[in-house]
Amino acid sequence: MVAASEGDAEPRILEGVRVLDFTQYLAGPTVTRLMAELGADIVKVEQAPGGDPTRYLPFSADGRSAYFVQQNRGKRSVCVDFSRPESSDVIRDLVAAADVVVENYGPGVLEKRGLDWDSLRQINPRLIMASISAFGRRNSPLSHKVGFDTIAQAFSGFMHMTGERDRPPQFVGVGFADVSAGVHALTGLSLALYHRERTGKGQWVDISMIDCLYHAHEINVQFAAKNPRVDPKRSGSHGGIGFPAGCFKGPEGYIVILALDRQWPNFCQAIGRPDLLDDPRYATARDRAKAKDELIELTEAWMASLGTDQAVLDALDAGRVPCAPVLSPRQTLEHPYYLEREMVRVVPDPILGDVTIPGFPLKFSGRPDLPDLTTAALGQHNADVLGSWAGYDQARIDELAGAGLLHSRDRD
Repeated sequence: MVAASEGDAEPRILEGVRVLDFTQYLAGPTVTRLMAELGADIVKVEQAPGGDPTRYLPFSADGRSAYFVQQNRGKRSVCVDFSRPESSDVIRDLVAAADVVVENYGPGVLEKRGLDWDSLRQINPRLIMASISAFGRRNSPLSHKVGFDTIAQAFSGFMHMTGERDRPPQFVGVGFADVSAGVHALTGLSLALYHRERTGKGQWVDISMIDCLYHAHEINVQFAAKNPRVDPKRSGSHGGIGFPAGCFKGPEGYIVILALDRQWPNFCQAIGRPDLLDDPRYATARDRAKAKDELIELTEAWMASLGTDQAVLDALDAGRVPCAPVLSPRQTLEHPYYLEREMVRVVPDPILGDVTIPGFPLKFSGRPDLPDLTTAALGQHNADVLGSWAGYDQARIDELAGAGLLHSRDRD
């Protein structure tokens, strides 16, 4: 671990931590994107000739996409021809100088090159490594399978619980498994770094996207285990364990309300129907779930009578009833919440210009400002990293580049 900058009284949380990043697409880059914002020195090792495939996703120009910018700002790029056996020697020299390695390659990719955990720990006993995969690496009978976000949503039971009851299962329209796995990996790496500070020992953090989603089941697993004849199933726009618990048609858009037993009296007062509290048909959460169709009609009629969604939200908020409008991504761009929380963030890019991305989700009182980060061109830092991390002189670097082992794409 490299020392913090001299004279900096309050270094960033991960300043001085060297991270070797063998990630691509979304799950792995999520980890190192967050670590870069926290001050870590991230070296992204990309495969020649094209590098991370997301460099060329939609909204791209000159080998750079907005998708890639969002996930890879603040990372230095080294591009190596993995098809050449000698590339593994270069990578091992970088591993010797690293604190952390993060990877999300398919099964067997690193093992074939002698770059798996058991091999790398021999080079650097203090190394901490995180592997992110769909089905996990250790103690997994399916570790040989490849997978992406929707595969994890399907296998975890997540998709089974999403959608209308009488329609096919649906996947969530964002990379939930990928990002969840990335955040779980950041947690694991942070704890492993803390453990190493106390013991001096590195370790391997094995993150499965499926495990991260399965871990999110708050009631379904226990319910299925307790009731062998019942398999929990998706319930569409409204939950099946009480009322109100779902998405209602407001005067202008859709509004979600979730009021449990303790909030039920508040809800009745907010909609001007305190008489419902004494109605035996709605005495318990189960009773209200059974009668939800008539209660939905009653609630939506009350909403329509107020004329605007904001009037509905104001009435519910005044009664401390949990509620929120269903916002589209475009609506979030101008919403005061997102602006005040700095969750709509415009970052400059030398090729694409201003790029709007989601803001940094972790808020720290000690260092609230965020660093100015840029996105590297492919192989832009070959010489810098091999010189500072591996100790190569310029002649050695020129030799590797001349032999076609290193690739780069210069900025315009």
